[in-house]
Amino acid sequence: MQNKRSRDMTQGPIVRKIFDLSWPMIFGILAVMSITLVDTYFVGQLGTKPLAALSFTFPVTFTISSLAIGLSAGTASVVARAIGSKDEKKTKQLSTDGLALSFLIVLVLSVSGYMVIKPLFSLMGAEGEVLDMIVRYMRIWFFSMPFLVIPMVVNALIRAAGDAFWPSVIMIASAVLNVILTPAFIQGWSILPAMDIEGAAIATLIARCLVFIFAGALIIFREKMLTFQKRSLQQIKHSWLEISKIAIPAAFGNALYPVTTGIVTAILAKYGDEAVAAYGAATRIEAFACIPMFAMSAAIGPICGQNWGAGKSARVNEAQMKSYIACVIWSSVIFALFLIIAPWIAQQFTSDEMVANYIKQYLLIVSLTFWGYGICIIAAGCYNAIGKPLYAVCYYALRCFVLYVPFCWLVSVISSEVEHVFYAIAFANISSGIFIAYHALRLRRQHNS
Repeated sequence: MQNKRSRDMTQGPIVRKIFDLSWPMIFGILAVMSITLVDTYFVGQLGTKPLAALSFTFPVTFTISSLAIGLSAGTASVVARAIGSKDEKKTKQLSTDGLALSFLIVLVLSVSGYMVIKPLFSLMGAEGEVLDMIVRYMRIWFFSMPFLVIPMVVNALIRAAGDAFWPSVIMIASAVLNVILTPAFIQGWSILPAMDIEGAAIATLIARCLVFIFAGALIIFREKMLTFQKRSLQQIKHSWLEISKIAIPAAFGNALYPVTTGIVTAILAKYGDEAVAAYGAATRIEAFACIPMFAMSAAIGPICGQNWGAGKSARVNEAQMKSYIACVIWSSVIFALFLIIAPWIAQQFTSDEMVANYIKQYLLIVSLTFWGYGICIIAAGCYNAIGKPLYAVCYYALRCFVLYVPFCWLVSVISSEVEHVFYAIAFANISSGIFIAYHALRLRRQHNS
């Protein structure tokens, strides 16, 4: 836990600030990633149809999560800058208004989503027994949506204040509760009957409700970041507009990467099921390998936001540079590790020799360039934090739709070797990383001058 002084991102060594905010988030992000794995594992024990039903829900649930991340980024951006300018009254007002806006948006989405579950998933190709399972699952999931989004925004607000410890506690608590409750409700335990796929949704609902209560108590009583004073509708609308300017582009930017992986999956389909399976497994391994960079992208927001609000743009520039260097170092470490254990990791995911070989090739070719992806998400986090979200969206778009997808498609047209597509991904990482780092730092230097 941190005292008031250590939470001030405008003072002290930048490297220490990055480390202090990043390391708790590593455990928090790891915990959150485990939730999907646990749900997938236990639902998979029920059979192919329940697993297919759960797979159909991923694009919808991820889109909602992207919106939540956008709302979190928008609220955290304006709050961090208010904290940096030492305006406590404005900090509380923006925090309160951000949570209110998030709740209203989520309420509308929950009701709307609940009403169109069957036609939506029918349009996606679900039918018969699988569609019935999806309807039963998503009715509960949509009801649980507010209990997902509000804690995410609370997490972002507390991080904006310079504290990553309690946000990581919230994330870990959510994961632990989910791990305990999911098998109990799916398979049945003691007096609980087996509820199959609905049990996964109920377990998620209960875990989210408990975390919602904890997060609410934390921000009201410990952090004291909310205000309950009566204010005019005009003041609230002004706050909402300020938050939305960051939240909408941030949500859009976060949704680009899953769209990209979906397109590249379709491109790889020409090489056969083995290539698709390998890409799916390898990108999941990649996500775990990149967790420290995800943590730095979460840490960069409070650091850049507070310093920008305090008028210390030189520290913003320094934070970016140090984070980029850390990405290069981490990618080199991961590459060295994969040189030793990539064959073993690949074999844990499949018994098919061709799939395992493709996974190994991906890890050895792409891992040395993970730093390019890290630079992209860190630069985007920085620009969202200082109130310039369009730059963040452009960085994501450059990597995904100017480089990643076009180069993969081009290589697939001229080559019959799957590994050449992996080289295209590595090239996209390197090109986007160099360009974004150069552009982001040059932009900051222009502002400093």
